[in-house]
Amino acid sequence: MDVLSSTRMPSFLKPEISNCTSQCKRSLGRSSHVKGSARCHGELALTRKVLDEIPLPDTFAWNSLIHTHLSNRDPGGALSIYHHMMMRGARPDRRTLPRVLTASRICGDLFLGKQLHGQAIKLGFFDEHYVITALIEIYGRLDGIEAGKWLFDKSPRRNSVAWTMILKLYLLENKPELAINLFYQMVELNARIDSVVLITAAGACGLLKSVEHGRRVHQVARKFQLESDILVSNSLLKMHIDCERMEDAREFFNQMQIKDVISWTEIICGYVKKGEFNEALKLFRKMNMDGIKADSLSISSVLPACARTVAHKNGKEIHGYSLRNGMDNDLVVQNATMDMYAKSGLVDYALKVFERMKKRDVISWTVMISGLSLHGKGEIGVEFFCRMKKDQRVEADQFTYAAVLHCCTTACKVEEGKFYFNCIKKPNITHYALMVSLLARACLFDEARSFIEEHHIERHAEVLRALLDGCWMHHRRNMGHQTAEVRISTSEILCAIHSFFF
Repeated sequence: MDVLSSTRMPSFLKPEISNCTSQCKRSLGRSSHVKGSARCHGELALTRKVLDEIPLPDTFAWNSLIHTHLSNRDPGGALSIYHHMMMRGARPDRRTLPRVLTASRICGDLFLGKQLHGQAIKLGFFDEHYVITALIEIYGRLDGIEAGKWLFDKSPRRNSVAWTMILKLYLLENKPELAINLFYQMVELNARIDSVVLITAAGACGLLKSVEHGRRVHQVARKFQLESDILVSNSLLKMHIDCERMEDAREFFNQMQIKDVISWTEIICGYVKKGEFNEALKLFRKMNMDGIKADSLSISSVLPACARTVAHKNGKEIHGYSLRNGMDNDLVVQNATMDMYAKSGLVDYALKVFERMKKRDVISWTVMISGLSLHGKGEIGVEFFCRMKKDQRVEADQFTYAAVLHCCTTACKVEEGKFYFNCIKKPNITHYALMVSLLARACLFDEARSFIEEHHIERHAEVLRALLDGCWMHHRRNMGHQTAEVRISTSEILCAIHSFFF
């Protein structure tokens, strides 16, 4: 109904109402421009300028700009817009607060989160589902899971989103047993069980590696007829694999009415982890025969199977497939291809892949250095490490240092090995064992023994094995006897001693 056409309105008010209505229409028109600009173009500076020119921007316009900053991974900008909104006297609604709470959580600003909590209560939005969930998340992530759970328990309304948030927080805190107990509580209280809840519960079972819990979660999925949901079925499949029940996983996989590339990748990964590489390759072929196009993840999952079976032909075919399907610049696929060639004995092919890469990360360098070391090209591996150090974008990690120490061992570069070992901030037992191996292979047994005593690592199997290998290489049987006199009884060490003497 047009307000100006109402006969009940006093005539002297019509001009004022008319002016106000015109101003509101102009504001709404510009607000629409803000929404379109913010959502479609992401021209944030221009959009904010337009917003500043609007006399009465509506809350929806402010929300759109806040949302756009969040979508552009700029939570600080979202908070700045919210502050500007408050300064202009605009009133936030139930959609504003969850977005601003998300921005506060990303920025790690718990103090602002508490202020927003108070504002939600003051404005009467505390019982809104998304406001409660956002508050639970910011408290749970920034103030501890107990704070989030306390707020959840005090919430007047608990929807499935709030329940799921607590489940996810338990998983983030590495407390899967509490997550699964909360899931059972949901079932007992007849809370709404949706696909997201089941996916989270299945993840908890996988972390626990609990077959019993896994079966109960699977039964709940059947009860609520969610087993056919592809996201749920993929999560259940992964759960069985994580619980090391490949027989159950394969049976469920065969029964799945709908399978996507994720389903196939999960079952292929499961067989690779179990060491059944031929079965993994068979499934990859069947996936292609069934018309499912492999993606970078499925390619990188099956390539290790080619390396383990020394199936050069299969590996080359899959490499060719990735090139034909535009994955030649995919970093994950390139790294997996290099690793496959290096472990298959085709280090020259690995080098070709490496040199053609437009972008390399620390994994790329580590794979190549390890491959060179594996094939007795330690000196070249050390050279590659030096090349990597010149690349300011890549920083060596513990695996890279282990690879270059192995190169130093095979190339008998003692001084370089000592230098690189001293560069490691927190050496682990693998690094120590490699240093012992380097010294022992260089026939520096006294120095190796001193190194072991200095770092108190004499009771580690890897260290003893490295020392015994050096004794065997240089025919130092007496020193092997002395080493074996250390009072230890772990099976790995006994195996090392047995292999040395017998």
